[in-house]
Amino acid sequence: MHHNKTIVLIGTTGASFYGFRADLIKRLVQDKHVVYAFTSEYTNQCLEKISALGARPVTYQLSRGGLNPFSDLMALRQLVQKLKQIKADIVFSYFAKPVIYGSIAAKWAKVPVVIGMLEGLGYTFTEQPNGQTLKTRIVRNVQLLLYRLALPQLDHMIFLNRDDQQDLLEQHHIHVAQSHILGGIGLDLSQYPYREAPIEPIRFLFIGRLLKEKGIFEFIDAIRLVKSQYPNAQFTVLGAIDHANMGALKQHVLDQLIDEKLFDYPGYVTDVQSWISASSVFVLPSYREGIPRSTQEAMAMGRPVITTDVPGCRETVVDGVNGFLIPKWDAQALAERMCFFIKNPEKVNQMGSESYKIALRSYDVRDVNEKLLGIMGVSD
Repeated sequence: MHHNKTIVLIGTTGASFYGFRADLIKRLVQDKHVVYAFTSEYTNQCLEKISALGARPVTYQLSRGGLNPFSDLMALRQLVQKLKQIKADIVFSYFAKPVIYGSIAAKWAKVPVVIGMLEGLGYTFTEQPNGQTLKTRIVRNVQLLLYRLALPQLDHMIFLNRDDQQDLLEQHHIHVAQSHILGGIGLDLSQYPYREAPIEPIRFLFIGRLLKEKGIFEFIDAIRLVKSQYPNAQFTVLGAIDHANMGALKQHVLDQLIDEKLFDYPGYVTDVQSWISASSVFVLPSYREGIPRSTQEAMAMGRPVITTDVPGCRETVVDGVNGFLIPKWDAQALAERMCFFIKNPEKVNQMGSESYKIALRSYDVRDVNEKLLGIMGVSD
């Protein structure tokens, strides 16, 4: 057993540590490692929740979306100083900017093991129906330049799906010592118990930020097509408007859709389990993902999935077995697949149980964490 390593996790939002890293942190602490959590967006409550997991929160300054090279260089300098003070044995960064600056800082601070994880390549690598804007292409080129500088500093690079590895490393000839495909960051399956789906009426559920690239506009168009044939079909949308994002659904449009009673909109919720439980079919017409957590949650609870044949989404569905893969940007194809479940309600739980089997096999956080501990070199 490798005891007493000092492990630094570098992320951005405080919520990402207790939302997505809680099981990993608890496992590392249980194994007697000292864990630091570096966060650049936080509240006091966030820091308390991180401390409650057994990690030591450290704050640093990094603008998640900003393109100011001077503030990014200041962040880099700050990270180097803090990592030297801590004398880290392992640095594990996730999300684009922490992977870039955290990895360079770790190398400069002479940290023995440097690991990066990208849970998706983000909007700059996402194809759009009308092509990418000039600004997006410029940002993508800057990002690629930074990846070329940062990724060769890594001992291990982790992706969730094979497409991301191919589209970043292979297509752009970026060398990394070792790269791994994780296949999803995993769930505590006990929190998402299997429940047979209600089928009278069939209720379709979308969970995600209300963004163009999550497929919200295709979902809305598809609802109209389905309702023209089956006016009693029911739809629920969960998720907040991301006002900072140019591709967000506008508030006044959302208000009109709610007035029109096109779908139920409870907004952003924390208890997704009860909403999945009340639904029949999960729908995510996204343009690109890492491996979407919402789909994993729906599958664990036994829901069939309709999603797009794009990186990250195609990994979650065996077409015709636990749901359907549809072409991206295609509201008509989405409507047809939703109508299939309305016409064949017996298929809901039949396909849902296949989703459940896949989730047990692929999305158990304990198995995922064992893989991560192995990559870190701290497994038994």
